Amino acid sequence: PFHIRHEAVTQPSRFRGYLRPMEEARSVLERFERIESMRRANAGPVELLAELRALLLEAEEWARIEGGDAGDAAVARLRDALARDMIEA
Repeated sequence: PFHIRHEAVTQPSRFRGYLRPMEEARSVLERFERIESMRRANAGPVELLAELRALLLEAEEWARIEGGDAGDAAVARLRDALARDMIEA
């Protein structure tokens, strides 16, 4: 005889929260591509700096959501590079 189950057979995905970090990572990668495209098109420093600042904000958000030392270290290096370039400019 067949038994009818009244409870859910599958468990909710434990990866449901995984989409947000993926969206943040995608945003960071798209920003990298946009910056590289602008650089190849000889964009001016003001435009590139604006994109780099936006990249920093997106990378900080990604690192906050994703967690981990590698992301934090990458954001810190980007922040330091931007600060150094602004001081030297």
